Amino acid sequence: MKGEWEGYYLDGQSAARHRAVIGLKRTGLEITTDRGTLWWPYADISQTQGFYAGEEVRLERGGEIPEVLLVADAAFLTALHRITPELATRFHNPARRRMRAKLTLVAALAVIGITTTMYLWGIPALAGIIASQVPVSWEERLGEAVVEHLAPPARRCADPTLTAAIDEIIVTLTRTLPGSPYTFGVVVADNPTVNAFAAPGGHVVLFRGLVERTKTPEELAGVLAHELQHVLKRHATRLLVQNASTGLLVAALTGDASGAMTFGLEGARLLGILRYSRGYEEEADTEGMRMLVAAGIDPAGLIGFFDTLREDRRDVPAFLTYLSTHPSTGDRVARLKSLAAQVEVKSTKLLPQYDWEEIRALCTSAGR
Repeated sequence: MKGEWEGYYLDGQSAARHRAVIGLKRTGLEITTDRGTLWWPYADISQTQGFYAGEEVRLERGGEIPEVLLVADAAFLTALHRITPELATRFHNPARRRMRAKLTLVAALAVIGITTTMYLWGIPALAGIIASQVPVSWEERLGEAVVEHLAPPARRCADPTLTAAIDEIIVTLTRTLPGSPYTFGVVVADNPTVNAFAAPGGHVVLFRGLVERTKTPEELAGVLAHELQHVLKRHATRLLVQNASTGLLVAALTGDASGAMTFGLEGARLLGILRYSRGYEEEADTEGMRMLVAAGIDPAGLIGFFDTLREDRRDVPAFLTYLSTHPSTGDRVARLKSLAAQVEVKSTKLLPQYDWEEIRALCTSAGR
């Protein structure tokens, strides 16, 4: 049985990824990098990614910005359970994935079909399980339909220079995600509101008012990193499944792509009124900060943008829109600053070939 695996090690202090050879031992992991050999006892390790088919395994050890170990081959987890079954119970077992998916589908359909009362009590409990099992292709189709309703093509900013600048930011951020199942796309809605939101399946909508409010491309990159994390962690999908109608739930359970398009209006309405929990927002903050550091982008941009919205009161209604959907309290800004202070960032200027003053003003509708 294979006892050594290739992966990457991140020390939690910089964006550098070090090639690593991971040895599976009875009581822990022996990690060898170009910096030496590390020992991680299983009791100190938590798994934060690698629960779904095709997803990279991510193990963490430490505090708020921990050391990280990345392994592309999910068979690593299977081998771990074989070598030390009594200590590996804290880690996901891929051998149970297929059976769990079948049981989830059967259980969910049974709950929906019994009675309306059972449906009302059963769905909240099953929402998290269902959301973790829906196909990425279904999320993508639902996300497309949601964006069509909230930002129809006729009301989008189509300036090619603005599009190219945003695409370059997305490429810079996502090059740190070699194992992501999503293809990300960003549209800018010609709307003066200071707002942004993430839809399922890799879709992000920025409102013109938010783009115009940013002072640097780094500020916009900070917002985008936060929204991309909502997509990667399936926060929007979980909210929609938990609050959806029976029809949308059945479409999710069966992976019916045409059903996802049919319920696009319902998804748009729900995303317009639902709010992420504090836990979801903190997770998007932390992972967004990590994404910025890994991409070599100064995280001060994200902090500066939230500070601007919190302190500048010249246009209160517009500012409150983004603050209400992405709460930016003083405690939250302080937490972001604390996270940024814990890492060493070797950043370079983002989009040096652009004049950001000109870029952020490019979204001008034909009627203005």
